[in-house]
Amino acid sequence: MKKNAKILVGAVGIVAVLAIAYRMVNQAPSADLPANEQMEQILTDGGCLACHSANPKLPFYANWPVAKGLIGKHVKDGYATFDVAPFMASLRNGSQPNEVDLAKVEQTIADGSMPLSQYYLVHWGSSITSTKREQMLAGVKEMRAKFFPNPLAAPQFANETVRPVPDSIPYDARKAALGDVLYHDTRLSADGTISCATCHGLNTGGVDNKRYSEGIKGQLGGVNAPTVYNACFNFVQFWDGRAGTLAEQAGGPPLNPVEMGCKSFDEIVARLSEDKAFVDSFTVAYPEGLSQATITDAIAEFEKTLVTPNSAFDRYLKGDEQAMTAEQIAGYDLFKQYDCATCHAGVNMGGLTYELMGQRANYFEDRELTQKSGLTDGDNGRWAQTKDEHDRYRFKTPTLRNVALTYPYYHDGSVQTLNEAITMMAKYQVGREMSAADAQKVESFLNALTGEYKGKLLVNDNMK
Repeated sequence: MKKNAKILVGAVGIVAVLAIAYRMVNQAPSADLPANEQMEQILTDGGCLACHSANPKLPFYANWPVAKGLIGKHVKDGYATFDVAPFMASLRNGSQPNEVDLAKVEQTIADGSMPLSQYYLVHWGSSITSTKREQMLAGVKEMRAKFFPNPLAAPQFANETVRPVPDSIPYDARKAALGDVLYHDTRLSADGTISCATCHGLNTGGVDNKRYSEGIKGQLGGVNAPTVYNACFNFVQFWDGRAGTLAEQAGGPPLNPVEMGCKSFDEIVARLSEDKAFVDSFTVAYPEGLSQATITDAIAEFEKTLVTPNSAFDRYLKGDEQAMTAEQIAGYDLFKQYDCATCHAGVNMGGLTYELMGQRANYFEDRELTQKSGLTDGDNGRWAQTKDEHDRYRFKTPTLRNVALTYPYYHDGSVQTLNEAITMMAKYQVGREMSAADAQKVESFLNALTGEYKGKLLVNDNMK
C-alpha cells in the first residue's frame, strides 16, 4: 500500500510540475500591449511560420525518419492553404492586412483548428488558451473595424466577414457615358464582330453563360469569362491577376488574337476616328484625344457603374430581418460553418486573394477521370504570370455576387449547376462532404445574392 501511495504521490507531483511548466511557457501577451502586438506574439508563439510560409522555421527533429514525412506534409499543406507572412508583416507595421487573411486567422482561432495538436503537444507554448483566443478575436474585430469599416450593416452584422454592396462608387459620368458606348462597340475588334458586351452581356449576368467565350473567327478562349458586374471591387482582374486595374483589363481583349484580334490600338483609333460625332464628344471629356490610355480609361469609368446593390442579402445585413427566407438564413449560417466566408469575404464576396484550386483533394485528377479533360494552359492560374511553382493552379477567387446567374462555374467552366459547384467546393476546398440538404440551403442563400442594376433586380435573359 505504501509503495502504491508513493507512486500515486509521485504521479500527482509530476502532473503538477507539468501543469506549472505548461502555464509558464504558455502565457498570454500582456493586456497592456496594442492589439496588433498581442496578435503577433500569439501567432509567433503558435508557430504559424513553421508551416505557413515560403521559408518555414522547421524544428530540429524535422528530418528524423518518422517525423520527416508528417512534418513535410504539414508544411506543404500549410503553405498551400495560407501564407501567413504578409499578415504577420501587417501586424508588425500596424498596416492594413488582406481582408481574407484576417478572416482566415479569425476562423482558425474561433474553431480551434490551429495549431495542430501534433504541434502544440510538442511545443507547449503554441496552444491557444482561452485568454489568447479572446485576445485574438478582439484584435481581429478591432482591425476589421479600423481597416474595413462596415457602416452600411446593422450593428449585429458589423463584424461579419462580408459587407453590403454600396449603392455606387465614385466615377466620372461624362467619361462613363463614352465608356458605355465603347463597351458595346464592335469596332474594338479586328473584324467588327466582337465587343466587350459579347462575352460580358449586361443582360446575362455580366457573362455569356458559355464554358469558353467565342472570339473572332470562332476561336475559343481558354478560361471561363468572369462577370463584369462588381469587378471594381476585385483586387486584380482576370483569373490569373495579369491586370491590376479595370483599365489594364480593358486593354487586354482587343489585342488578344483569340478574342478581338487587333494588332494594336492604332488600328482601333483609326476606325473610331472616322466617326466625327463620336470624336467630337470624346475630346470634350478627353482633350488629349483617342488613344489606348483614354479608350481603356473610359471603359473603366463605365465599369465602375456596374455595381449591383440591394440584394436580399444586402438588405438582411442592413437590418431587414424579413429580406431573406428562413432557408436562406440557414444557408448563410452553413456558408460560414463550412468556412466559405473566409475566402469569399469583403464587399464582393471574393476577388481579394489567389487560392489554390483543390486545397483538400486533387480537383484536376478527378476532372481527368470524370470528364477526360487534360490540363490546359488556362489551368496554370497565377503561375502563368509569376512562374512561381507555389502559384500553379492558384486563381483569383471569383465573386459570389449574382452567382445564380453566372453559370457555368469555375475557371474552366466545367460545372453547369450551382448546386454541384457548392458540393464540389466543400470537397475540394474545405475537405468536407456536404449533405444534399445543406447544399440546398446554401444554394438558396446564394440566390439571395442577386442584386439590382439601375434600380431593377438583375436578370439573365438566357434563363427566361
